[in-house]
Amino acid sequence: MRDALRHVGLTCAMLAVAAPALAASSPSDPLKSVMWDILRDQYFAGAPVVFDAAVKVTAPAAAEDTRAVPLSVDATALGQVVEMVAIADLNPFPLVLRYHPGTAAPYIATRIKIQQATAVRGAARTADGVWHVSGVLVDAAGGGCSAPPASYAQKDWADHVGEVQARLWPAADDGMARLRLRIRHPNDTGLVDGIPAYFVETLQVEAQTPGGSPTLARIDSLEPVSENPVFSLDVRPPPDATALILRGRDNQGGEIRATIPMPPPGAKPAMSLKPVGQPWSVGQ
Repeated sequence: MRDALRHVGLTCAMLAVAAPALAASSPSDPLKSVMWDILRDQYFAGAPVVFDAAVKVTAPAAAEDTRAVPLSVDATALGQVVEMVAIADLNPFPLVLRYHPGTAAPYIATRIKIQQATAVRGAARTADGVWHVSGVLVDAAGGGCSAPPASYAQKDWADHVGEVQARLWPAADDGMARLRLRIRHPNDTGLVDGIPAYFVETLQVEAQTPGGSPTLARIDSLEPVSENPVFSLDVRPPPDATALILRGRDNQGGEIRATIPMPPPGAKPAMSLKPVGQPWSVGQ
């Protein structure tokens, strides 16, 4: 009995010592979301997490259209970033996207679906393994994730899936060039009965150079990204690049591809040119 009590006492003492350390590694959520603890464990896998205003998350305080809410995550103040994520806490599918900037700037902008009023977060993982997290609250009437895509009301919608519009601005003095992509796709969450999920899953931006096609950035896109997804990136093409190549696929194996020529310095943004046999759209 005495040994058992001693064991209990030692266990309690160890827990008392460990508690402050656990609290220090799990800072309280400034947005006070009921989902934070679950999402932190699910998406950051026990890695160190800090709330950091250096990550700038921009979204409207009130969503006008819950099917297409503008969102940008800017972690350029952190310097080198390995990976970024966007999360909408109270969505049926909280994880919006993962972004692997590679040689691009740690910045991404898109439009997302929101099911109800929620915290919307951006997080950036630096080379030391620490996740830097920030976010904002977005009020919303709801239903953005469960509404059927408007594309389905068009009889020929399937003929245009995968069409790409892209604009590329001339590189600035630091070598960065703004790239804006728009892909024709219903990006269906699958929450409507009888309709399977159907969404853009991966996009990869490569540089076309005489020596090969190095990857500049990759987006792992998920259900909450809006219909006809739009992405803005700041990429750093090599000096000898003649074009950028967009390659991607949706979750049903459909391919996405476009070629975007490099504009000369001082020129207007270049429009994407479709590869042979590949469709593209010029709609805004």
